[in-house]
Amino acid sequence: QVHLVESGGDSVQTGGSLRLSCAASGYTGSSVCMAWFRQAPGKEREGVATIYRTSGYTSLDPSVRGRFTISQDNGKNTVYLQMDSLSLEDSGMYYCAAGPKKALVGCDVTPESYISWGQGTQVTVSS
Repeated sequence: QVHLVESGGDSVQTGGSLRLSCAASGYTGSSVCMAWFRQAPGKEREGVATIYRTSGYTSLDPSVRGRFTISQDNGKNTVYLQMDSLSLEDSGMYYCAAGPKKALVGCDVTPESYISWGQGTQVTVSS
């Protein structure tokens, strides 16, 4: 089981930036896919970004493409989500998740594909 701890959430104004971190510990060998999901009140959890840890292949939801970047530091077993040009629609609880590779290319973006989840970190964007 992989233990995930997110950090970096905060309150920012529109146009601002945040960097979220997800530190993984425990047996991470089979968790080759890591992802960031977010959930706003009353809405379903949605995938934001994924990274295939073996190759570094990344994918981003179209709503954040060009503004968010997912990256990893293998030495620290940490995945980051750099968020720039934040908008009101980016507000929500952000969760880090880890799981096996199921998609043919890169990593799956559906929550059901992930086994381990962090507790979440809150991002609030205001005007």
